[in-house]
Amino acid sequence: MVGGGPQSDNVIHRMALDDPIPWWKKPHLRNMYLLLFPCVIGIEMTSGFDSQIINSAQLLPAWKEYFGHPTGGYSGILASALPLGSVLGLPLIPLINDNFGRRWCIMFGSCIMMIGTIIQGFSKNAPMYIIARAIIGFGLPYAIVAGSCLIGELAYPKERPILTSLFNACYFIGAIVAAGCTFGTQRINNDWSWRIPSLLQMAPSLLQVIFVFFLPESPRYLMSKDRLEEAKNVLIRYHAEGDADSEFVKAEIAEIKVTLEIELEHSKQSWADIIRTAGMRRRVLIGSLLGLFTQLSGNVVISYFLGDVLKLIGYTDPSFQTKYNLGNQCWSLVCGVSAAMVVMRFRRRTMYLTGIFSILAVYVGWTVCTAVFIVHKNPVAAKFSLFWIYAYSPAYNLCFNALTYTYLVEIFPYAQRARGIAIFQFWGKAAQFFGTNVNPIGTLAIGWKYLLVYCCWIFVEAALIWFLWPETSDRSLEELAFLFENKEDLAQLQQKRVETEQGVGELDASNEKHGVVHERQV
Repeated sequence: MVGGGPQSDNVIHRMALDDPIPWWKKPHLRNMYLLLFPCVIGIEMTSGFDSQIINSAQLLPAWKEYFGHPTGGYSGILASALPLGSVLGLPLIPLINDNFGRRWCIMFGSCIMMIGTIIQGFSKNAPMYIIARAIIGFGLPYAIVAGSCLIGELAYPKERPILTSLFNACYFIGAIVAAGCTFGTQRINNDWSWRIPSLLQMAPSLLQVIFVFFLPESPRYLMSKDRLEEAKNVLIRYHAEGDADSEFVKAEIAEIKVTLEIELEHSKQSWADIIRTAGMRRRVLIGSLLGLFTQLSGNVVISYFLGDVLKLIGYTDPSFQTKYNLGNQCWSLVCGVSAAMVVMRFRRRTMYLTGIFSILAVYVGWTVCTAVFIVHKNPVAAKFSLFWIYAYSPAYNLCFNALTYTYLVEIFPYAQRARGIAIFQFWGKAAQFFGTNVNPIGTLAIGWKYLLVYCCWIFVEAALIWFLWPETSDRSLEELAFLFENKEDLAQLQQKRVETEQGVGELDASNEKHGVVHERQV
């Protein structure tokens, strides 16, 4: 049983989809979306930048010389210090995110990352470099958790899945900038060949510090703090273009208010809430597995240790490796954005299952070609291995990149959303720490056979997704708050309160009026 129940006819979701006015013709909404990019959507650029700082730096002679030609476990800890720092910072995220607001949490995490980046760029030795990366890692999940929440809670329902999917796609913008920068600085014959890219890692955080308070606060956060008027003003301005009489916004306010009341009645706003009910335990299981899958599906091998992989198939020239890596990051950006653009066209389970089985097929093909090259020295097999590495990107982006934060925002209700995404981050960063330490040891010890381990594990991932992942598409966040709960009792309670405050019958009749109001404003 995959869970999730049948699709329902949610009035607000239907009204949003029936709205004929595109977002770019709504000035207030358009301006907010344009601000979301540097302030929030671009947060994941730091993660992408970091993966290529390590991946590309290992190709730089000056970096290898400065840190004593690291291999095995030493190479692993240089890469894994960032996820280790992330794991240490996770328990306090809900405290800041739920008490001070999404924007302050982003600001806090961004400032911490800037401090770590400066220390990293001016590191005098390996311990200082490792500590600096741990500091960056400590601040990163504060910005990621708050940013993903803010996108989902500010976006107009019609565009929410696309925006939350673009959040992860920005990973590749950071990766491209880092790979390109390192490709350019490789001609510098001193330590600045790696120090310059290291210092540039603060660029996304600097953008967030400058722009984040130009964005409005989450209306759901404001309502949870009894700041109803502020929340109404945000929704009226950005979801109704200033029309205080918008039936759509009235319905939104009523549903958010009712859902928050129900959630908070059953919540003590503590970590214990995440295991209090069977529904929450199911969410935690899915969030934890999703964290593991996003980092243990073979992507860390390509993101952090591409040089070692290319050496296995005979490509040892640093210039070729950096060019191939840069090309792969550009291709991954195309795949990531394309996957985000089609997220509204397909159901969530369809995309997840198609993606994970594609990843499995790619890894099997890659493993076979690598083995053929090593055993038989077949140059054609080596070229096919290069193809499979590129083929991995569309498969991974279709599920784990495009859907990750979209899915997390959908399965966790408001009261536990920050904790739920923090749990995802914990398991994701723990898996990244494990992978960045084990991958160099594994490839050094058993070579191409190490890829077989991933083939087996990815098959296990596919089975778990098949049996555990519920469908969440075509529903509002408030409706999804009861995805695993006793739907009969909670749905009746919610319906009764919404009908009292709003009158669902009037909402259906107002769909046409809603479009006319927007047309007149535009």
